[in-house]
Amino acid sequence: MQDPCPLCDEAKEQLQPFRHRLVLQQVDISLPENRLWWDRYKWDIPVFHLNGQFVMKHRLDAALLDKLLQDTESQ
Repeated sequence: MQDPCPLCDEAKEQLQPFRHRLVLQQVDISLPENRLWWDRYKWDIPVFHLNGQFVMKHRLDAALLDKLLQDTESQ
């Protein structure tokens, strides 16, 4: 069972307007198989990656995400 993560819940809610433009993959960094992510981000959740690249942490920057998605969609 995952521990409650209010910051993650808030981020998922803020991602709702983008749900038709991306596939959300949530990673539980507390699981043993995700130790690398835990070591890297334990104090910085939530963390956002797009196409395998780090883009932001702590809070969703909707304007930045929209621009990054537009750049990706135009390629």
